[in-house]
Amino acid sequence: MTVVAHRDLVLDVTGLCKTFQSRAGGAHEALADVSFSVERGSCLAVVGESGSGKTTAARIVAGLETATAGTVDLAGGGRCSVQMVFQDPYGSLDPRQSIGAGLHELLRVHGMRRKADRTDRVAELLDSVGLDGRHGAQYPNSLSGGQRQRVAIARALALEPTLLILDEAVSALDVSVQAQVLNLLADIRELTSITYLFVSHDLGVVRQVSDTCVVLEKGRVVERGRTGDVLDSPQERYTQALVDAVPRPGWRPRRR
Repeated sequence: MTVVAHRDLVLDVTGLCKTFQSRAGGAHEALADVSFSVERGSCLAVVGESGSGKTTAARIVAGLETATAGTVDLAGGGRCSVQMVFQDPYGSLDPRQSIGAGLHELLRVHGMRRKADRTDRVAELLDSVGLDGRHGAQYPNSLSGGQRQRVAIARALALEPTLLILDEAVSALDVSVQAQVLNLLADIRELTSITYLFVSHDLGVVRQVSDTCVVLEKGRVVERGRTGDVLDSPQERYTQALVDAVPRPGWRPRRR
């Protein structure tokens, strides 16, 4: 991993390849020569159907997977500058630990020694995601799905990352809660100039949150550009199929 020289780029991914080996000796090519970059303060969406490779690419950027080939260049160069929010926030929270205690521990492990400083920072983090001390005293199983996702975002923001990766981060939420979390993410980006890498199969959400997007099909980039241009005037058949699959107003499922 190297440091991005261009001041305006937070992330520059070049020629990313990933091949998984099966126990039976076979191989699956999850990514093939994938390249994209994200400018500071912007949101890039990585879209595609299940199995397209979008989550694999995100996990490699986050350092959770190792690429077979290619480079991931991060502004600042450190993995602490990248944090990730997953689809299921409950899996990243300790059910035996209150929300506030978990944030305290995270800050302590990363060098914030004074308890008073941690207490102030925990309150600030909770407030930044629309929660308060009452939520900090609760345990994950007593929070709603939307509240747990807010906690996951607060945890990700605790270390002041340059890049926040959101992997299907709102797909498990109902529509009203989803809108609240998306508005929260927009507010955070406006206030902090943080950069987002947004992984999603939901083109309606992608249109709402992202500035640019790349479309993956079977591990390869088939289209890229400004989100509105790609979704309104797709140039590739695969992208057009994704757009056509989005339910239109008044759509009803067929009766069998």
